Amino acid sequence: MTTSAIREKLVSYLQVADDKKLKAIYTMVEDEINTAENDWDEDFINELENRSKSFVTGNAKTYTWEETKQAAVSRVASKKK
Repeated sequence: MTTSAIREKLVSYLQVADDKKLKAIYTMVEDEINTAENDWDEDFINELENRSKSFVTGNAKTYTWEETKQAAVSRVASKKK
């Protein structure tokens, strides 16, 4: 099942779930929800915007998948020595 399908099923279920189940689900994810709300402060948002602009204008250093994979493989190999 795709993530999108899971989201749709959860949203639909949450609309009709009884109070007890809704509270149980919320309890399981409450810490994650509260953490997510606090992670995006103004500095973080500004940094994301700057990086996005840098990427769009072509000023950001980017890597292909092959370059990324090779760097990861090399790093793991160097740590094994």
